[in-house]
Amino acid sequence: MGIRTLKSVTPGNRFASRPDFADITESKPEKGLTTALRKTGGRNNHGRITCRHRGGGHRRRYRIIDFKRDKFDIPGRVETVEYDPNRSAYISLIVYADGEKRYILSPFGLRVGDQILAGENVPLKLGNSLPLKSIPAGMMIHNVELIPGRGGQMVRSAGSVAQIMSHEGEFASLKLPSSEIRLVSKKCYATVGQVGNRTHEQVSSGKAGRSRWLGRRPTTRGVAMNPVDHPMGGGEGKSSGGRHPCTPWGKPTKGYKTRKRNKQSNAMIVKRRK
Repeated sequence: MGIRTLKSVTPGNRFASRPDFADITESKPEKGLTTALRKTGGRNNHGRITCRHRGGGHRRRYRIIDFKRDKFDIPGRVETVEYDPNRSAYISLIVYADGEKRYILSPFGLRVGDQILAGENVPLKLGNSLPLKSIPAGMMIHNVELIPGRGGQMVRSAGSVAQIMSHEGEFASLKLPSSEIRLVSKKCYATVGQVGNRTHEQVSSGKAGRSRWLGRRPTTRGVAMNPVDHPMGGGEGKSSGGRHPCTPWGKPTKGYKTRKRNKQSNAMIVKRRK
């Protein structure tokens, strides 16, 4: 797992870098574990744009990932490590002893041929999935459930990892990648280790075209517009906006708290991320 820099034969390649894909062992996905992924172009079911700057991009198939890890006490062998265009993390194809195949998020250090397990009393080994009550304080984990049985919802992106700080009654205290400290039920499952592809954040796009490959359309700054088009537009020469950053409809965009004050899960947050 590393980064390769491109030869500066064009202006777009001068500062570009790409993953070297040294850990990837298979180029084509398991066909039975994929499904069609339809493009929306940022539009809802009425055809109206609800998410701007989306459209185009390379065609993809969605890989069905096993976030639940509910195949308990059945050993599985790592068959491949693959690239997934739908997420920053790599994925691994697992072949279980009963013949079933599933994709999981590939932890850093997991190799082809390794054995993994899921269950309450399985060993504390890389890639194994256990309930939080069976994992001691200090361990690094990922793919953490918020509600028992729902499947992993937190700590799933490339290179991310959470740490178990302590066990308190029916809850475990976790330090999340955002530095937020949160209580999670001990019945919730998590996977031992750190998510792979740790150098994902260090990759430099190098050119605008790569954003288009990923389905991201161009974004125009508000300060470059006219007052009729944006609250931050206008001004003689270049301006800094003259007001706090906002959307074209006047809603604040930086530092504006959007979390509901009366959200039930607020009680589970011990320390905020800021």
